[in-house]
Amino acid sequence: MRQDREVTADLPGPTGLPDRPAQAGAEGLARFAFELGVLKRMRRAGWWHAGVRDPESVAEHSLRVAQLAALIAAEEGGDPARAAFLALWHDTQETRTGDIPHTARPYIAGADNNSITADQVARLPHAASKTVQEAVAEYEAQSTVEARCVKDADKLECLIQAVEYRSAGYQDVDLWIETSRSTIRTETTQQIAGAALALSPLSWRGP
Repeated sequence: MRQDREVTADLPGPTGLPDRPAQAGAEGLARFAFELGVLKRMRRAGWWHAGVRDPESVAEHSLRVAQLAALIAAEEGGDPARAAFLALWHDTQETRTGDIPHTARPYIAGADNNSITADQVARLPHAASKTVQEAVAEYEAQSTVEARCVKDADKLECLIQAVEYRSAGYQDVDLWIETSRSTIRTETTQQIAGAALALSPLSWRGP
């Protein structure tokens, strides 16, 4: 009998409309999708201090973090797919808080990222909500190789972005480079950072 209920739970009701729990879950996911879209328009605010008037968005930053995290994890013996997945969620709380520059953090006492995430996913279906919350909790705890690779990828992406801005004429980026490099922990990421500092952003084009 229980199996019958599970099989028919998502079938249309007598009116031909989906059952309310399924519809509510879909609406929750759609709302969250709209919220995540804010990251495409939100700028990485710290770069304004360096004179960059139109810096990259949080979403643009997160994409390269995810790509770098996968590559770093592959070299460090971790799971590249898991690392990339964790990276996708590492800054999603900023839809609620904004991108907070380093200089502002001593003045702001807010909720931790796990609490913010719990609020963000409160209307999601259970499996989706659990998936996001577990990813954020793993990243925040920094207890797995994949989470540490994401943290390093986050710092490396900032360093690489600083090199790109410097190449474009913004000279006051050394603090971002030095701070990012000093907090990198994995050997792979340290080596990539050193290589990035010695290369032109156009080096990928070949001789």
